[in-house]
Amino acid sequence: METKQINLKLPINLIQAAQRYSKNFGYRNIQDLAAECIREKVFHENEFDESFTENEIELIDDLIRVSIKKGEVVSEEELNKVLLE
Repeated sequence: METKQINLKLPINLIQAAQRYSKNFGYRNIQDLAAECIREKVFHENEFDESFTENEIELIDDLIRVSIKKGEVVSEEELNKVLLE
């Protein structure tokens, strides 16, 4: 896996808390903790399906707009309710 280094500025109190957390929960260092936190947010808690292309997302948005316009879907809330069932 290819990697790229980034620089991250954090307040000193957050760094100190992250160091304690890393030590208490078995991380090698803050970098490992940060990488896991980012992975968790991006891959596990992301509410959007990142596998769609921009073109596919535009088509879905167009379909939703047309459906609402034709009265097949009354509102975004109704659409969300149907999609989450």
